[in-house]
Amino acid sequence: MTHLDLTTPATASRGAVDRYARWTGVAAGALAAAWLSALDHGNGVLYAIPAFGLCAVVGVLVGDALTAPARGAVRTAGLAPRRVRDHVPPRTTWLLVVLAVALVALLVTAGAVASPDDLGRAGRQLALTCNGRTEAHSPFPGLYYGLPMLASLALATGACGWSLRRIATRPGDEQSRRDRSLAIVAAWGIVVSTSLLGAASTASAALTATTCDGTAGTVANAVLLPLALISLVTAPWMLFTVCSPRAGRLRQTDRGVRR
Repeated sequence: MTHLDLTTPATASRGAVDRYARWTGVAAGALAAAWLSALDHGNGVLYAIPAFGLCAVVGVLVGDALTAPARGAVRTAGLAPRRVRDHVPPRTTWLLVVLAVALVALLVTAGAVASPDDLGRAGRQLALTCNGRTEAHSPFPGLYYGLPMLASLALATGACGWSLRRIATRPGDEQSRRDRSLAIVAAWGIVVSTSLLGAASTASAALTATTCDGTAGTVANAVLLPLALISLVTAPWMLFTVCSPRAGRLRQTDRGVRR
């Protein structure tokens, strides 16, 4: 019996644990999102979106924690330090960083222009005055919704950053590190892209519903709509990456070739 025959069952078992943990995180996120979106007369969707992303992140982190690194023959290693940036996908990471910066800028700007609603809840609606009348639209991603979204982004960033550092420094092969780093980046990308999608589409809807936005509103919509479209594409892409581990797909391909 070859060494490959001895290690393949253990590798498949590790892959199954990782995959089920990710699916569990996504399922829990879907349930949490469904529950939160029904709150606040349907306006809780701005809470539901980052909650779904955070649950997906937790699923990936749990799967990584429960899956021990593959162990094989003893190998030698160079003295060069392992760096996180050597294992993450550069193009995807930079795209998500740009989207994260856009999300923070949008939430800060929306928080600065948002107004309290009829119940005095700060940063919950957009109120504009023109021609002697005031128009208000809610929900709007001001501080009322923006602070929880920023908190979820900070939490996901810290957790994923810690996990990437752990993956880079623990034992294992380079391909495994890259696969797991991709999954962590994708999980963080779910939080970023879904939050940006919710914030950009909600802000754009508020501006479109008012007639007092003027030129500033037109310019803002010209920026918000592309951001929402990019996020609409990025979110399912990241979700597919989390739900379908790359290592698992490669193992299935290898088994098909061997047959």
